[in-house]
Amino acid sequence: MKKFIILTTAAAMLSSCGIYTKYKPAETVPDSLYGEKVEVADTLNFGNSDWKEVFTDPHLQTLIEQALQNNTDYQSAQLRIEESKATLLASKLAFLPSFALAPQGTISSFDGQKATKSYQLPVTASWELDIFGRMRNSKKQAQALYAQSIDYKQAVRSQLIASVANTYYTLLMLDEQLALSQETETAWKETVDAARALMDAGQYNEAGVSQMEATYYSVQTSVIDLKEQINQTLNSMALLLAETPRDYERGKLADQKMPEDLSVGVPLQMLSNRPDVRSAERSLEAAFYVTNQARSAFYPSIVLSGTAGWTNLAGSIIVNPAKFIANAVGQLTLPLFNRGQNIAQLRIAKAQQEEASLNFQQTLLNAGAEVNDALTAYQSCKSKTELYQKQVKALEKTVMSTSLLMEYGTTNYLEVLTARQSLLNAQLTQVSNRFMEIQSVISLYQALGGGRGE
Repeated sequence: MKKFIILTTAAAMLSSCGIYTKYKPAETVPDSLYGEKVEVADTLNFGNSDWKEVFTDPHLQTLIEQALQNNTDYQSAQLRIEESKATLLASKLAFLPSFALAPQGTISSFDGQKATKSYQLPVTASWELDIFGRMRNSKKQAQALYAQSIDYKQAVRSQLIASVANTYYTLLMLDEQLALSQETETAWKETVDAARALMDAGQYNEAGVSQMEATYYSVQTSVIDLKEQINQTLNSMALLLAETPRDYERGKLADQKMPEDLSVGVPLQMLSNRPDVRSAERSLEAAFYVTNQARSAFYPSIVLSGTAGWTNLAGSIIVNPAKFIANAVGQLTLPLFNRGQNIAQLRIAKAQQEEASLNFQQTLLNAGAEVNDALTAYQSCKSKTELYQKQVKALEKTVMSTSLLMEYGTTNYLEVLTARQSLLNAQLTQVSNRFMEIQSVISLYQALGGGRGE
């Protein structure tokens, strides 16, 4: 019997080498992953910077630390790690024998005779020999899923830091736009009052005054809208911090300083820096070992089991006191009539593995596109900054000139209205451009895998 098992095992192992193959991690990516126009260098990229070095505003740092401590999604990600860790431990313990205590007592009587008592106090043991790699591949799959849970937590962390930063800078942008709109509102009120005084003096017509009042009311409406947006943004921040809505201390947009050394590094760094890319590859690795498990189903399973303990029952003979009894069994189970089902399961596993491979490739391409988009957006905003500054200065001179000319009756209200409206729009656009510049830095930082840590 022993020789038969050994020979069977050896023959099967020679024909089942595919079930012991190991997953080979990706080591290459397209050279032009960031786009052909993006220069790359073999240096540490911007994403390797600590988030406190990127976001230096003390108010923002406080908010990020609070989010990392209280955010429910981040806490859930930690629990997923614990779950995966427990699953991995279970897969490792599957290699060890299992033991169970199964005591049993019986009282029996036949035809009114004196009852007889018997008992058994056995310890049972079972041990599956992993000759064909079923448990090994299961363990490898659990290891991949455990590593994926860690990557998922890192992805949540990176996204959380970026979301808090974006929300914070959105507040600063809205604060600045609100201040500009309120200043314009005050200036328009003064202009309307001046125009009404000129109309009372017979130097201005009612149509012009009415047009100015309409514009004034429009600016007031914008102020209300901005206040509403600020309130909504505060609510969004509260959700990120897992607390009830409140106002938050914050700085000014004009005082914000962002890093200017935005090196992207080589594309290969994506494989180790981006948690979503690593997670996608972990899914591929797990699918690889699921396929190996499907192959293992075609081969026998060998289980050794045994029982040892005491009993006072030995066949039909009652023995008292109890005697020690032991037995051992070797079981080989070879699938015969479920080959079709196993083939179907293998096909499913292969298809899922191919799907995971395509998802990994797409995730990598998406990561490269995000880097390109963020870097292009940053460069574009940088190029516009000086132009917006010149535009605002020119319009400020225009507003001052037309206002003075209207007071002396040498120009009409339309020129003043147009100048003030153009100035406000330019100022608001300038603030938006600064925000978009900061936002592109945040996006690039996240796209390069920034915010990693425990």
